[in-house]
Amino acid sequence: MSEKPVPAPAQGLAPAEGLAPVESASAETLAPTPSHTVGPFYGYALPFPGGGEMAPAGHPGAITLHGHVRDGAGAPVPDALVELWQAGPDGSLAGAGGSMRRDPVTGGFLGRNGVDFTGFGRIATDADGHWTARTLPPGGPAAPAAPYISVCVHARGLLHHLFTRVYFPENAEANAADPLLASLDPARRETLVATAASPPGTYRFDIRLQGEGETVFLEFR
Repeated sequence: MSEKPVPAPAQGLAPAEGLAPVESASAETLAPTPSHTVGPFYGYALPFPGGGEMAPAGHPGAITLHGHVRDGAGAPVPDALVELWQAGPDGSLAGAGGSMRRDPVTGGFLGRNGVDFTGFGRIATDADGHWTARTLPPGGPAAPAAPYISVCVHARGLLHHLFTRVYFPENAEANAADPLLASLDPARRETLVATAASPPGTYRFDIRLQGEGETVFLEFR
């Protein structure tokens, strides 16, 4: 399976054409048909309370990763879902089961067990298009690849979810040798590298779906 950067698809769909009027009615009396819409319909199964709390509470090595999802006009996307998939600090992808546990008796939501790091998070953006995750730094894959977090974005107007990555600025040497980053021109490469923020251990990673500063998205084959 190979990966290459691809442009983000255009958001939204063209309105559906109106139905042909029946012979007994005039065009003036017919109401226009509604546009077809494409979600998001996240009310069932997808919401994950506490989905951004990937690191066990109180873990000394936890980092905070946050940012905004913005559309082609730079406006915040308040109804997106950001999924994170990553290796543990030791580089292992084995993870642990139980990101989203259910009560076996009632079927209710139990949440994480507070101990295991599963390497998975799912966060809904707020009214400002903002998302936040508390996680652990990803360990490095085999050289020459640099450590990264895989990101999957679901949002209104997207027929297919988008894939990208988050790299970290302190891994400058490894980032310079990473095959994917090395294949991009500097301006595009910057869209995949988080920015160190305050307090220490905080990183910002904004996702731009289209337009100026569009995030590099990946195609898997």
